Amino acid sequence: MEEYAYIIDYLPQGRAEDKSFRKSPLVLAIGESEFKLLEILPKPDAIIAVGDRIYIGKSPDLRDKVISIKRRITYKELTSAAVSELPYTVEAIIDKNPEKFIAFFNSSEAINSRMHTLELLPGLGNKSMWAILDERKKGPFKSFDDIIERVKSVHNPKKMIVNRIMDELQNRYEKYKLFVAR
Repeated sequence: MEEYAYIIDYLPQGRAEDKSFRKSPLVLAIGESEFKLLEILPKPDAIIAVGDRIYIGKSPDLRDKVISIKRRITYKELTSAAVSELPYTVEAIIDKNPEKFIAFFNSSEAINSRMHTLELLPGLGNKSMWAILDERKKGPFKSFDDIIERVKSVHNPKKMIVNRIMDELQNRYEKYKLFVAR
């Protein structure tokens, strides 16, 4: 369950393709913990800015900018502004909670006898996967910089995670979901 979301676009007049008489403002957002793409109805007096972190949890007293979550949307339903903002927002979410993603490198396991979860990261091949597994036997990774320093073939692990999350958001029926909720 998402508690917080980041605004990736604000549509003060609603969607252009909405043909209803009374159009209401819409906020497009991405959830902080499960990376769900959401369409949110903002409060009329709320000040909305792209990049803001807003509370969308169950407690109505804490919802200072949100009336309700209208629905969950797919990547194809995002506006072009939201699509361009999305990778930066995902990277900001990773920067706020890097421990969760470092833990992925420390605890990921084999999917089957031929494939490992680490191999699902874009740009990470078989040799890099084995280098990560060998290094984490010596001790857990403490940061992204620690991964870069200890595994010479991995240059930007944060970017690999951002790219994987973007792939999972774009390909709705991806067989293996590592970070995005089904």
